Amino acid sequence: MKIRVGFGFDVHQLVEERELWLGGILLEHTKGLLGHSDADVLIHAICDALLGAANMRDIGYHFPDTGAEFKNIDSKILLKDTVALIAAKGYGIGNIDATVCAEQPKLKAHIPAMQETLAAVMGIDADDISIKATTTEKLGFTGRQEGISAYATVLIHK
Repeated sequence: MKIRVGFGFDVHQLVEERELWLGGILLEHTKGLLGHSDADVLIHAICDALLGAANMRDIGYHFPDTGAEFKNIDSKILLKDTVALIAAKGYGIGNIDATVCAEQPKLKAHIPAMQETLAAVMGIDADDISIKATTTEKLGFTGRQEGISAYATVLIHK
């Protein structure tokens, strides 16, 4: 069996009058993430990690923010398509370990729903998806609640 690891990172600005999608679920919050798609930073980081592990470039290469077909797209669609792309190269997902950095909203209570949602999209067990939430102790753009970032590490196998 051949195994590979990948790392992904994404960040989006928090703005008024946008929905906040994170980990494939809609969260109640006063602001949402700005982006060409729904700007789900967690899904975008996972997509980049999966594509990187398979040596298939990055999310922007496959789903460019200049493409009208991706305007306001649900990032779960991008994730499903990413899983299909790596599967076409013979890879399956072993596990995912991700961290979301946000001051607000508090994410702990939402993590099980995120795991279940992402697992259903990717066709894997929710136990194979670790999601952690942290703050930056009020430091930097995250601490000032100007944006949210996410990091993901994945293991894929052939």
